[in-house]
Amino acid sequence: MSAPPYNLDDYSPSSTIIPFERPLPLLRGPVPAGSTDDPSIGPFVLAFRDAQAWRSAYRACESKLIEQCEGGARIGCSLSASSKCKPPWWRALIGRISSSDFAERAKCEEHETEICMSAAKENCVRFAKEKCLNPFRDARVAVRERKVDSREVSKLISLASASNGSAMANSIGVIQLGSWLSSKFVYEVTNCRGSDLLGPDK
Repeated sequence: MSAPPYNLDDYSPSSTIIPFERPLPLLRGPVPAGSTDDPSIGPFVLAFRDAQAWRSAYRACESKLIEQCEGGARIGCSLSASSKCKPPWWRALIGRISSSDFAERAKCEEHETEICMSAAKENCVRFAKEKCLNPFRDARVAVRERKVDSREVSKLISLASASNGSAMANSIGVIQLGSWLSSKFVYEVTNCRGSDLLGPDK
């Protein structure tokens, strides 16, 4: 039975409007480049909106890679188990294959697949971590409240304290520290790297 013809005079919204899927939100957005960023990259850099967005994307990346890796490994393990558990070729020639042989082969394939997948899962977790770590470690994360670069603070405090009792050196240090305080936004930080969130032991 053929489908009924379309009603060419139907101008209702359900017939004339084509729905589109809602676009996926951007993982990263532009933030102003900080004073420590390379000026050649321009006035903006792409960064995750906050640490939580960075963590969520990192976990999603690992999860998706593990899922895809295990899917491929499952196919490979099934083929490998089938090859290991198949009966000798000569049994088919002499006609000595029974229903018990098929049951034994099914049990063998299940056992071999389980062993193979157990090893594959560990490899997939390791693979996912290796693939996600480098990009997310170097990715930028927006700093919600602009902060002062601690390296610049350390330089100026060291300069002010390394006076060895000299009144002139003390004065120079205080003047430079005061100059820094009056123009602290010169050294503001608008983003950090993912490695700052991972910590030194990761």
